[in-house]
Amino acid sequence: MIRLEPAGAEALLLVLAEAPDAELPLRLAVLAQRIRAELGPLLIDLVPGWTTLLLHYDLLQIDHLALSARLTPLLEVWLAEPAPEQAGRLHEWPVWYAGEDLDEVAQACCLSVAEVIALHSAVEYRVGAIGFAPGFAYLGELDSRLQLPRRATPRTRVPAGSLAIAERQTAVYPQASPGGWHLLGRCPLPLFDARQTPPSPLAIGDRVRFHAIDEAAYRALGGPR
Repeated sequence: MIRLEPAGAEALLLVLAEAPDAELPLRLAVLAQRIRAELGPLLIDLVPGWTTLLLHYDLLQIDHLALSARLTPLLEVWLAEPAPEQAGRLHEWPVWYAGEDLDEVAQACCLSVAEVIALHSAVEYRVGAIGFAPGFAYLGELDSRLQLPRRATPRTRVPAGSLAIAERQTAVYPQASPGGWHLLGRCPLPLFDARQTPPSPLAIGDRVRFHAIDEAAYRALGGPR
């Protein structure tokens, strides 16, 4: 059951599912595109989550009740449709699995380091949300054997390109920032550039696969020390 909930004076939260599933990110991407086309300049921003869309709208042009009424028929059509057939773009990213927490993760999961790497790189992940920091993509779903809570004490600085896991998700930090996830390795690719259009290579519904490389390959691809 879809819920439309006020989220402040100029925002509306669309709760589209109670729990994420493999098809939902792609369906959310379709819905977001339609909402942008429907609302045009009335829409200031649209922020996808794993099961939600947050709409920031122009209060000088439309209010909560009028916006809800305009969205309702669009949502009814979307809800009745099957999942899109397209699979989303596939991105294959190299990773040097030498993260600061790799040994600790292996021990906590009762696995060897080689098993952690094999399990993490065997999954094709889906981009379910982008946020926290510019270009930071939440990827799911992590193999259940690797699921750990966030670190009890976050780091004040996680280097750009760090591959990390927490709970049911994995991600690569596009730029240096604080962070509380477990670090498994480093990706040498630039993942956010404000000078480019779009600035991030990822979109909601895209797919990501990681493959292991050694330190020499990481350096050759431009990975920082």
